[in-house]
Amino acid sequence: MSLALASRKDDEAMRERKCIVSGEVREEAQLIRFVVSPDGDVVPDVAAKLPGRGIWVSADRESVEKAVAKNHFSKAAKANVRASAGLSDLVEKQIVRRMSDDLGLAKRAGQLVTGFDSVVEMLQGPAKSVLLVEASDGAADGRRKLLGVARAQGAAASVVDCLTNDELSLALGLGNVIHAALKAGPLAQRLIFEAGRLAGFRKPEADAGSNPAHKELND
Repeated sequence: MSLALASRKDDEAMRERKCIVSGEVREEAQLIRFVVSPDGDVVPDVAAKLPGRGIWVSADRESVEKAVAKNHFSKAAKANVRASAGLSDLVEKQIVRRMSDDLGLAKRAGQLVTGFDSVVEMLQGPAKSVLLVEASDGAADGRRKLLGVARAQGAAASVVDCLTNDELSLALGLGNVIHAALKAGPLAQRLIFEAGRLAGFRKPEADAGSNPAHKELND
C-alpha cells in the first residue's frame, strides 16, 4: 500500500462538512474546524476535539481571512462573536505544532532517521514504503538524489516538504535537519494529512513541488 493512499485521516477525513465561506460540502481533510469559546472568541480547533458546535472553513489562508473580514463566523454561530485578524496564523501554528509533536514521537519511538546517509540506508533497506521529510528551505538536489535512490530500490517514497529547517530541527531536538525519513504507519499518515492542510497556509518554496505532500512512485 502506497503512503499516497494514506493522505486521508481514516474515516474522520472522509466525513463531509460545509464551508461557511464557499458553501461547498467538502471532506474534513480539506477543512479546519473552529469553535466559539465561552467568552465569545472564535478559536481554531485543528484537532477537531474541542467541545461545542463546530464551524468549518476550507483549509486555506484566503478562506479563513475572508471568514473573518466578512463576519461569516457570526453568521454561522447566529450570534456576535469575535474573530481575530490573526486567526489564520493561529491555524498555521496549530498545524505546525501537531506535525512537530508527531515528528518528535516518531523519533522517540525509533521510527525516524535523520541525515542524508541514514535516509539512504533506510531507502535501501527492506521497507517498500517510506515518507521523506524534507526541509522546505533545503537544496532540491539532495531531495532529487533521495528520490532517485527510492526509484532504484523500487520503493514508494512520499514527500512532505512544508516545514523549514529550523522547524524540523526544533521538533527533533537536533541541529540543521534537512533530510529525515520514517516508514509507513500511523505517524506517517498523520504527517501527510497535516501537510496537506498546511499547504493552504504557506506559499510553496521555489524549488519545491506544487504539493507539499506528494508522491514519487516506482510501481
